[in-house]
Amino acid sequence: MTEENTQQDKQFSIQKIHTKDISFETPNSPKIFTEKWEPTVDFNLGTNVESLEDNLFEISLSVTVTVKCKEMTAYLIEVTQAGIFSVTGFSEQEMGPMLGSFCPNILFPYSREVISDLVAKGGFPQLLLAPVNFDALYSQHLQKAQQQAPGSNAVN
Repeated sequence: MTEENTQQDKQFSIQKIHTKDISFETPNSPKIFTEKWEPTVDFNLGTNVESLEDNLFEISLSVTVTVKCKEMTAYLIEVTQAGIFSVTGFSEQEMGPMLGSFCPNILFPYSREVISDLVAKGGFPQLLLAPVNFDALYSQHLQKAQQQAPGSNAVN
């Protein structure tokens, strides 16, 4: 089989994008609105891959944002954005980056929009999350997994 035929056999499609879970908490309102707004932002990401059937996967991207003003939590947002993706004809080596980087990269703008909307509706100043380099995060994940693997020759 030629490389051209192999490329034509690869298929990727988005079946559905959906919000799986949303949580918005403002534990110190209304008092937080009287404080001088000098926030600190803590931002965490997580991904999950679930095989639904042959060549069909649900990828979930969990985003947690905690914003504090001094020691008081202004708000806490947890959003899980998910997508169902059809991925066919990719080698085993290509599937990791497809599911661990490419798909979360598609989902992140949806999470950013949900978070931005929740912050505004909560009465707080606009929050725009910076883009995320999912390729770099996936690479870090692989390196960490390799270092933790039994028999690893990693130097600590």
